[in-house]
This record gives sequence, structure tokens and C-alpha cells, in this order.
Amino acid sequence: MGMGVLDAGGDLDDEAVAGEVARKLKAEGLSDDVRLTTGEAGEAASRVAGHKAVREALLKLQQDFAAQDGGAVLDGRDIGTVIAPDAHAKLFVTASAEVRAERRWKQLNARGILISFEEMLADIRKRDARDAGRDSAPMVQADDAILLDTTEMGIEAAFDAARRIVETARAKHGV
Repeated sequence: MGMGVLDAGGDLDDEAVAGEVARKLKAEGLSDDVRLTTGEAGEAASRVAGHKAVREALLKLQQDFAAQDGGAVLDGRDIGTVIAPDAHAKLFVTASAEVRAERRWKQLNARGILISFEEMLADIRKRDARDAGRDSAPMVQADDAILLDTTEMGIEAAFDAARRIVETARAKHGV
């Protein structure tokens, strides 16, 4: 979403521009855009996520995506509380800021995007602080979400733990 604003030459702090870009957004093809995993994209998304016009424009898009046949996996700080509060399986996935920064730092450096670990950690902390203080996209665990702290887990262990939580929820709800 934030990258769409930047691509259009807009200002991330301009709610009207961000809202217009959000109203034109389509879910198809988004997962194929590797730019969306960059630090720039994360920062841009965090900045526009607080705009009421963006939240309103994306709500139905995200809810429709979540309701598709066969289910869907959505990632975001308010998915379980705002977007899909009735989802059968909800995970609140977390890790320490230091571990998230290290993972992201390694990912970006492997792609040739050079950033210092200290810069990455500062970016993570800044985004967390901004997102935690927001009314429109609160960073809180839904009451019925399962906490999955991946701080001490590798990717395979985290994936397996998440898979088991989802399978248990699906069995419980008969889906």
C-alpha cells in the first residue's frame, strides 16, 4: 500500500493520496512483488496504515480475501481484532525486536540491500512504537488468538508450531 503511494509520487503523510491509492488496490499479484519485503516497503506501509481513509478502503478488500474458499493466511497487526475477528485460527506471532531486526537484516543483506544491524533495529523499534500507539490499527493480541513467540525458534520450528495451531483450530471448528 505504501509503495503504491510512493510509486504514484505521493507523500506518505497525505491521507487523501494514500486513500485514493488504497481504493484502487487489487489483491491479485501483490504476493509476487518482492519489493514489498524491503525495509522501505515496511516503513511506507506502517506510515500509511494509520490513515483512516486507507483503513476504510482496505477493510473490505482484506475481509473478502480472508473469506475466500479454502481459507487464507493474512499477516498484519490488526487482522485478528479488526479484519477477521471471527477467524477460526488466530495467531499472534511475535519475537523480540532484536531477533526480528536480525532476521530482517540478514534477509535484506542476502538480497544485496546493505543496511547496518543498528539501523535495522532502530527501524523496527520506531515502527513498533508508531504502530502500538495507533487507534486505527492497534498492535494488540485478540482475546482468542494463540500467542506464538518465535524468538527462540528457527523458521522450520516456527512454521511447524503455526501449522499445528491452525490444524488444531480447524479440527475444533470442523473446517
